[in-house]
Amino acid sequence: MAVKIRLKRMGQKKAPFYRVVVADSRSPRDGRFIAEIGTYDPSTEPSTIKFNEEEAKKWLANGAQPTEVVGKLLKHAGITK
Repeated sequence: MAVKIRLKRMGQKKAPFYRVVVADSRSPRDGRFIAEIGTYDPSTEPSTIKFNEEEAKKWLANGAQPTEVVGKLLKHAGITK
């Protein structure tokens, strides 16, 4: 089972915010997930990024692969290099 750290879209039409979740790579974007480890709100100025740092590091150590966007968010938050 390949595990990914990715964004789950939430919010209203044209006003999205995202939850950063750990999910099986085969599940749909807004479908079932294993754990929620943070949030991302691009509509605020500046963008709001919150992570549960312990959970994020635990999942990365266990082999979960972040998507491209989540990788940038993790780097911006200082969790990865």
